[in-house]
Amino acid sequence: MRLYSSLTRRKEELPPPPGPVRVYVCGPTVYQRIHVGNARPFVIFQWLERWLERQGYEVTLVENITDINDKIYDAAPGASAELAERTSRWYVEDTDALGLGRPDHEPKASETVSEIVSLIEELIARGLAYEVEGDVYFRVAGYADYGRLSGQRPDQVEEQEPNPLKEDARDFALWKRTKPGEDTSWPYWGGGRPGWHIECSAMAEKFLGPSFEIHGGGLDLVFPHHENELAQSRGAGREFARIWMHNGMLRLTGEKMSKSLGNIATLRDVLEEWGREALLVFFLTGHWRKPIDFSEETMEAARAQAEAFRNAFRLFPEPAGEGDWEAFAAALGDDFNTPEALALMHEWRAAGATGTLGRALDVFGLASLAELETAPAEIVELAERRNAARAARDFAEADRLRVELEAAGWEARDVAEAPGYQLVRSPSPPPAPERDHHRT
Repeated sequence: MRLYSSLTRRKEELPPPPGPVRVYVCGPTVYQRIHVGNARPFVIFQWLERWLERQGYEVTLVENITDINDKIYDAAPGASAELAERTSRWYVEDTDALGLGRPDHEPKASETVSEIVSLIEELIARGLAYEVEGDVYFRVAGYADYGRLSGQRPDQVEEQEPNPLKEDARDFALWKRTKPGEDTSWPYWGGGRPGWHIECSAMAEKFLGPSFEIHGGGLDLVFPHHENELAQSRGAGREFARIWMHNGMLRLTGEKMSKSLGNIATLRDVLEEWGREALLVFFLTGHWRKPIDFSEETMEAARAQAEAFRNAFRLFPEPAGEGDWEAFAAALGDDFNTPEALALMHEWRAAGATGTLGRALDVFGLASLAELETAPAEIVELAERRNAARAARDFAEADRLRVELEAAGWEARDVAEAPGYQLVRSPSPPPAPERDHHRT
């Protein structure tokens, strides 16, 4: 299994099964409902864990929830804890609806403060951090490899957090003293709370140890967040992550989807309008490292693909052949290439290789597309009456009942085994998307 690492700019080999493979993914900062772009890393790394486990790996997946952050304080002055608790629940509810399960651990920054403080104290003791009037900063000049992940030269790094009291404009905050209007504080360095970057360093180490295989997150986190994580942890003597995976952004009307730009579609609304199956197929269409365009057109195309897979199981409830599973495994083994895997799945669909197709769909949480719907009682009654008419050689009545079944969206296929027929849903085109009256 080879995965591209932003740190080395090449594909890196994972150890052979059983591994272990330990994965840390930067989760959301919770101050409002997550948008569909925030769901992409959640989906990619849930899929990666599912695939690696099927390959015999022992996988531990950790995805944090950032519930201490400037954005939360700004969004709810004096009530940040209540907002973080509420939006954390929303995040879990909305990602649960994807049907992919949960990460093995989902730590919150607020539950890891003691570990964060210990790491900061260690950096101070090593001379890599210093305190100024209740704020604690990391000394960028003290870490020679700063900029290696993002490709920035240390002498070109712009000031991240303005403060005239800092030794160096490039230095970033590990601890921030309490400001007016902030309602949560911990009694260290005169009272305050952690900076964003140190939170993830501490949470990753708490659950995965000082060295682990994969660190993931969106491409927008490379700098400053992941650059600073790497500097903190390696500066403290930890190897930290070996492979850094950064997924491409979702684009809406040609620009990155983000809360700050205001061009967002919430995950909850997208799931309500299009359904989980269409959204998961949409994510399959783009390589994880590349940007992917979100629009009504791309979602309609994804829904059509999902329905085509469903129709394959209606047409071929018994597999008509076998797909090339080794080619599928090779596609995912080479940098987790889901578009190539998806193309193979469509080849199997057209060939009626529904057994292999069902295995592949299950990897991506899409086993529901392979589940044949159970006929309701009124449809079974029509099929029984058609069977009786055929037995009585009343073929006109049997044809009439067949047409009635088809009009209801069902097909009675004649088989030798009792009861003499098999009911399956008729293959159908994808439904037209419903639109709210205010949509254009």
